[in-house]
Amino acid sequence: MKYDVIVIGAGPAGLIAAGRAAQKGSRVLVLEKMRSEGRKLLITGKGRCNVTNDKTISEFIKRVYPNGRFLKSAFSNFFSKDILEILEKYNVSITLERGGRYFPTSNKARDILDALLKWSRSFKVEIRCSMRVEKLIIEDGVVKGVVANGEQIRAKNVIIATGGKSYPATGSNGDGYELAKQAGHKISTPIPALVPVETEGDVAQKLQGLNLKNVKAVVWIDGKKAGEDFGEMIFTHFGLSGPIILTLSRTMVSELHNNSKVEVTIDLKPALDEKKLDMRLQRDLAEHGKKKVGNIFRYWLPSTMVPVFISLLELDPEKECHQVSSKERKRIRYLLKNLPFRVANHRPFKEAIITAGGVPTNEISQKTMESKLVTGLFFAGEVIDVDAETGGYNLQIAYSTGWLAGNSCVGEK
Repeated sequence: MKYDVIVIGAGPAGLIAAGRAAQKGSRVLVLEKMRSEGRKLLITGKGRCNVTNDKTISEFIKRVYPNGRFLKSAFSNFFSKDILEILEKYNVSITLERGGRYFPTSNKARDILDALLKWSRSFKVEIRCSMRVEKLIIEDGVVKGVVANGEQIRAKNVIIATGGKSYPATGSNGDGYELAKQAGHKISTPIPALVPVETEGDVAQKLQGLNLKNVKAVVWIDGKKAGEDFGEMIFTHFGLSGPIILTLSRTMVSELHNNSKVEVTIDLKPALDEKKLDMRLQRDLAEHGKKKVGNIFRYWLPSTMVPVFISLLELDPEKECHQVSSKERKRIRYLLKNLPFRVANHRPFKEAIITAGGVPTNEISQKTMESKLVTGLFFAGEVIDVDAETGGYNLQIAYSTGWLAGNSCVGEK
């Protein structure tokens, strides 16, 4: 055998896996079906690349679904400080931003990819692009190599690091799931995660482009509260997007696939409870008694929201403030705290940041990332059924599982 390890996929998980295996003395070949490496990495964080996060391991695990504890060994072996050390070695300056998010100071994802390529190649990793792996070679429950572009390439170990199904134009179109099935693995149905949602009606469309900060979004499934998040969101021509919507989308998407009734309410005044908000409304209406109520809304809302909001209330904007009844004031207060949207659908994989689903964690050793079904077969990154919130967590999962797979596959089988 010419190679000890074949890594399928030249994204962050694959490059870290390859580099670590080669660092420990293995002969490593990376096979990438696209014409160049790391295509998806280059578009992460809108091209800026949110490298990782400064949270602790226990805080990371809380943000991973459906089974964050599966990653404890991976995070313990290789964590945020370790990836930052590699980048620093290749002169990539890193800046810590709000929410504990690390970005390259240059704001260029290309700098991260270049550093990972230099690091892996420093250990003599061989990378071949435009090589699509069609088949695993498995004999008597032991992996023996792969077939790529019709060519049989033998190796003692194979690491599948192909990504999921999100952003398929970058190469992650679900190939890894088919390879895992060849090895006898089940696949938890892949669905888009961290994805915008489409809403019924035209309210979101009328507010298209409006960015809201410091608001609270609450998800309701069949009338029961199922999750909430505080922060930033944006209205689009199809519905809702932005960080808090993306974070909550995992719940929404899975429930939409269960044909549940999915709703989102936006609390535009989360800092004020019902009583304090009512006092604020009474005070403003009293102070501006002779003004038209349509004009007073600018004290409570961004100007582009005012006409839409008044329309939803079916309130006469020409009415003077002192004429607003307690019943009307109650409706204003309720809508400020519960702006409703019925979720009709989610956007497709090509707009999803990450994939939920994949190779089930109970079929993979959490201490090595090796398949429990086939000796010498390992998994790393998004192909595994773990996904996390936005904030650099998903990329760290890729590095950590890649490192553990590369670290574990050395030696005789």
